[in-house]
Amino acid sequence: MKKILLFAFCAFINYASFSQIIYEEFNSAKLGESRKLKIQLPRNYETNTEKKYPIVLVLDADYLFEPVAGNVDYSSYWEDMPESIVVGIMQGNSRYDDCAYNNETFMPGEKGAQFFEFIGMELIPYIDKKYRTAKFIIGVGHDFTANFLNYYLFKDPPLLNGYINLSPDMAPMMEERLVERIPNIRGKIFYYLATGTDDIKGLMESAESLNTQLSALKSKSFNYYYDNFDGATHYSLGGRGIPNALEKIFSVYRPISKKEFTDVLLKLDTPISQYLLDKYKVIEDLFGITNNIRVNDFIAAATASEKRNQWESLREIATLAKKQYPDTVLGDYYLGRFYEETGEPKKAMKIFQGAYDKQEVDFITIDTLLDRADKIKADFGY
Repeated sequence: MKKILLFAFCAFINYASFSQIIYEEFNSAKLGESRKLKIQLPRNYETNTEKKYPIVLVLDADYLFEPVAGNVDYSSYWEDMPESIVVGIMQGNSRYDDCAYNNETFMPGEKGAQFFEFIGMELIPYIDKKYRTAKFIIGVGHDFTANFLNYYLFKDPPLLNGYINLSPDMAPMMEERLVERIPNIRGKIFYYLATGTDDIKGLMESAESLNTQLSALKSKSFNYYYDNFDGATHYSLGGRGIPNALEKIFSVYRPISKKEFTDVLLKLDTPISQYLLDKYKVIEDLFGITNNIRVNDFIAAATASEKRNQWESLREIATLAKKQYPDTVLGDYYLGRFYEETGEPKKAMKIFQGAYDKQEVDFITIDTLLDRADKIKADFGY
C-alpha cells in the first residue's frame, strides 16, 4: 500500500511539475458576470511556437478538470492523442442554471441560453485568439452538463467535433432529436456515451435506450462509441470513461501498432508509402494539425515495404524521411536499402558511407551503415 501511495504522490508531483495550469477570471457580457477558468497548456507550448493544439472543453471543471487534464497530459505524452489545450469552466451550483432548458421547447432557456452563447460566442473565440488552437474541439460533461453539450450538435456546423457524455441526464425529446439530427451533419463527429451498471437507474436506462438508437444510425461521418462499465457508479464511471473516450476518439492518431503492422501493412496490395501518407492526411483533416511523420511510423512502413518487396514504396518512404529528418540516418539507410535491392549496390554503398556523420535512429547506427557498406565492397570488390 505504501508503494502505491508513493507512486501516486510521485505521479502527482511529475504532473504538477510539467503541466502549465493557468487560472483566469473571464468577464462575460453574455452572462453579465465573471467565470473562473482553469486552463492547462501542453508541456512544450512555449517552445513549440509554430505548433497548434486542439481544445478539450471541460464543463463541471470543479471536479472534472483534473481527471481530464491528467489523462490528456498522459495520453499525449505517449502520443496516443495530440497535445491539447484543456479549458475548464468552474460552475459549482450554477451548473443547474447554466444548463437550464425551456420547459416547452426543451432547448436552452433563460440562463441556459446565455451560457450557450457564452461558450460559443465568447469563450471559444477568446481561447482561439489568445492561444495557438487547431480547429478541433472536444467537450466533456457529466449528467446535466453532458446533456447540455448536445445542444451544440444543432448548430450548423456544430461547435464541437467531439462529445464525451458521462451518464447524461437527457432533456425531454433529446434522444429523438439526436437521432434525427446526426445523419444530416456533414462533418465528422465523434460521440462517446458512458454509463455504469451501478449508475442512477433512470440515467442508466436512458443511456441504454440512446445507445440502441445511436448504434443503428447509418452515417459515415458519425463515429460512435459506448461503454457500460461493470460495477461503476454515477461518479466512478468518469474515471474509466474519460481515458476510454480519448483513446477511441483519437485512435487514428496513435503510432502504428504491432497489430496495425501485422493486420494491415503486411497485407496491403496497394503501396505502403501511400498508406503512410494517407494516415497523416487523415490526422491533418480531422484534427487540424500538421505533424512530421513519426520516426517509428517511418520504420514500421519501411520494414513492411521490405517484407512485401515493395521497393518503389521503400524509395518514396526513404525520400520523405530524408526531407523530414535530414540530420539523421533514417532516410539514408532506407534509400541505401532500396538501391541494394534494385541492382545498384555501388549507389547503396556510397549512400551508407555518406551518412557517417549523421544522428543515429533506433537500431540504425553508424556501425550498421558502415557494416553494410563494407559488405557491399567485399562482395563486389569496389
